[in-house]
Amino acid sequence: MSRVAAIQMTNQGSLQGNLQQAATLIEQAAQQGAKLLVLPEYFAYQGCRDLPAIARDEQDASGPARQFLAEQAKRHQVWIVGGTIPVAQSADERAAAMCFVLDAHGSEVTSYQKIHLFDVQVGDSQGRYCESDDYRHGSEPVVVDSPFGKLGLTVCYDLRFPELYRYLSARGADILLVPSAFTAATGEAHWQLLLRARAVENLCYVVGANLGDRFHEKRPTWGGSALVDPWGQVLAELDAGPGVVTADIDLAYLNKLRKNMPLHEHRRFDVVKTSS
Repeated sequence: MSRVAAIQMTNQGSLQGNLQQAATLIEQAAQQGAKLLVLPEYFAYQGCRDLPAIARDEQDASGPARQFLAEQAKRHQVWIVGGTIPVAQSADERAAAMCFVLDAHGSEVTSYQKIHLFDVQVGDSQGRYCESDDYRHGSEPVVVDSPFGKLGLTVCYDLRFPELYRYLSARGADILLVPSAFTAATGEAHWQLLLRARAVENLCYVVGANLGDRFHEKRPTWGGSALVDPWGQVLAELDAGPGVVTADIDLAYLNKLRKNMPLHEHRRFDVVKTSS
């Protein structure tokens, strides 16, 4: 078995403040025995402005947030899934929302560009969200090998698109990772429901690491970070505010469930990639 952690953060208003909070929570997770840590979406730059400058700074591994992740992974000998970091793209003024995965040596082993962007109207203090104003859509799902099983990478709004998760599970994912910044309005209604649904329909573990500023005056986020087993049972969860939640991943249990209920063998429809 391997212990995993979902790290929940709140808006500190600056890169330095956000990284200080992240470092404290990463240390807590490592002290609790976690070897795979998932940070929330926007973990480093929540509350920061001048996105184009930030994205340029993060264009390579020497960027401040990317360097921070490498240092933390190496220091604590853990794998870290680094939420999202804006990264400049030469072909587009908009940034890519990149989720980097780092191994225990501090090396970036893979990255995933968020596919589904949050362009919606929400009944909260912000009202309109339009990520595509600042970010460009990704297009490639990512599954990566790790010492803990195969990891399927997703981010936040991806959670509402079950075909992505079916694609990942069909390609061997054991653990579905969901770093997020789910709004308080949508999170209260759907966050845990969707985490559990993605676990059950794919027979995978799901790790949801969310921002937890439930009463933020401008952009409230729900929190509720949780770890869900492949039977849909919530193994551990948080309410609002910063913190760490941990649970153990048992691949023997996962494989037993899949043997007893071979969902993938019973499928009659496949996920077909359509042109945009």
